[in-house]
Amino acid sequence: MNKEFEIITDSCCDLPAGLIIEKNIHYVSLTCSYLNMEYKDDFGISLSSKQLFEDMRKGIIPKTSQPNSNDFYLKFKEFAKQGKDILYIGVSSGLSGTINSANIAKNMIKEEFPDVLIYIVDILTASLGQGIMVMKAYDMKENGYSMGEIVDYLEINKQKLNTYITVNDLEYLKKGGRISSTAAILGMVLHIKPILTLDKEGKVIPVIKIKGRKKVINKIAAIVKEKIENPEEQIIGICHGDCIEEALKLKEAILKNIDVKDVILNYIGPVVGVYGGPGALAVFFIGKDRQNHIID
Repeated sequence: MNKEFEIITDSCCDLPAGLIIEKNIHYVSLTCSYLNMEYKDDFGISLSSKQLFEDMRKGIIPKTSQPNSNDFYLKFKEFAKQGKDILYIGVSSGLSGTINSANIAKNMIKEEFPDVLIYIVDILTASLGQGIMVMKAYDMKENGYSMGEIVDYLEINKQKLNTYITVNDLEYLKKGGRISSTAAILGMVLHIKPILTLDKEGKVIPVIKIKGRKKVINKIAAIVKEKIENPEEQIIGICHGDCIEEALKLKEAILKNIDVKDVILNYIGPVVGVYGGPGALAVFFIGKDRQNHIID
């Protein structure tokens, strides 16, 4: 008989709050601070994602912080005390130090509960890319898969988890240290809308530069068609920085060319949203292995 285990993630997964509640998904919160208030990222319940992006349009730039090792220790201990093993699916180490905090907590738990097995999977993406992998893990668990089998699936497929992002304003990428000031100014002057991806190390890299938002949406849809594998078996993710109409256009453009099992569409959460800004748009799917170079 397989030993009981629990799956935990963090709030960067950006799943809809309804799914978090329905599936009873366990998570550790990152923190968003602005206007002299500190909010635990709880999927838009305490702080509306729409309100956050509206405030960002007014020039407010929130600060975000990762969970500390004690946050993970307390969450892990909750299940370790019950004798359960633990699988944590975490936001890319190329974007956040959250995985490091989880590893410190893992070592603390192992000292107290040496028989408890803890797997930490660096999923090498964020937002709904992380979210659809969390959903896959929960579905596999419900269907009787062991923790080891789920870990194997995640480790094999995480390099096939494609992430493509565009932003409406390069200023947020500049402030987040993702691009240089010169590149941001030049891009804004030339009305360039970059398409970015996450490389094999889970770090943001630009892959294509296109003029015009409509062309960007069509190009992202074309990339999905080219790179996706077995779409009819997949739940893909689309998330947005308070630009629902464009997110729906992207969904329509994708579904015009391929059939998928389902689409999860949601706001980008505050932690990822601070770097993408209002108007950010992203798609996530399983496809051909990630690339570390320009594809067009």
